[in-house]
Amino acid sequence: MNNHEIDYKLHGDDMQFVEVELDPRETVVAEAGSLMMMEDGISMETIFGDGSNSSSSTGLMGKLMGAGKRMLTGESLFMTTFTNNGSGKKHVYFASPYPGKIIPMDLSEMGGKIICQKDAFLAAAKGVSVGIEFQRKVGAGFFGGEGFIMQKLEGDGLAFVHAGGTIHKKHLQPGEVLRVDTGCLVAMTKEVDYNIEMVPGVKTALFGGEGLFFATLRGPGTVWIQSLPFSRLASRVFAAAPQTPGGGSKGEGSLAGGLFDLLGGK
Repeated sequence: MNNHEIDYKLHGDDMQFVEVELDPRETVVAEAGSLMMMEDGISMETIFGDGSNSSSSTGLMGKLMGAGKRMLTGESLFMTTFTNNGSGKKHVYFASPYPGKIIPMDLSEMGGKIICQKDAFLAAAKGVSVGIEFQRKVGAGFFGGEGFIMQKLEGDGLAFVHAGGTIHKKHLQPGEVLRVDTGCLVAMTKEVDYNIEMVPGVKTALFGGEGLFFATLRGPGTVWIQSLPFSRLASRVFAAAPQTPGGGSKGEGSLAGGLFDLLGGK
């Protein structure tokens, strides 16, 4: 076991947070800004890269390269470590940035590697490497809803991934194909073959409202699908937001608001 062996407990249903239990000298590494609270005796340190113990992450150049790779995924240059410096068990809590689920993943049971959306990583036991996964196929890169680069989590410890809405875990048999909206793909094991295909039919592509492309996943392997991608949630919120120059509301949806518009109110 190269990673720190941490214990955890999930709280909540649709807006979850995870409670991580640390023994003395144990460390968990988390995405910057994901901390909810922590007990006394836990020290907090901001680091470059992912805090893994691999030789590629040692030295100034290794740390800079690790931080640079994280920039390519749109994440922060920095990550935060939380270490129990006390004499007994301590607890630290991490929360999802939007409504959804937290998925605990034991990488030792998944071949030591998981590929996930670039913004899905929440926290992990120290020693788990958080890197980038370049898609092998050009189509997946240029037309995939989540971009050319996805994250890869490598190691033999626990990692926590968050996603929006309800999560569906599906085991694909060899040769079994699943077509998924590109934004709904959360994570997959390394055996899954991933590609992007164009929606068939001109009318469907232009007027179907589902986008021009979908992800094609071919087994064997395991995939995790989310029902509410954050991009979909954000677009609906933006569409429903007031579109006035000052961003203020004029009583939309009310009789007073309609009369205000008819009278030419500003």
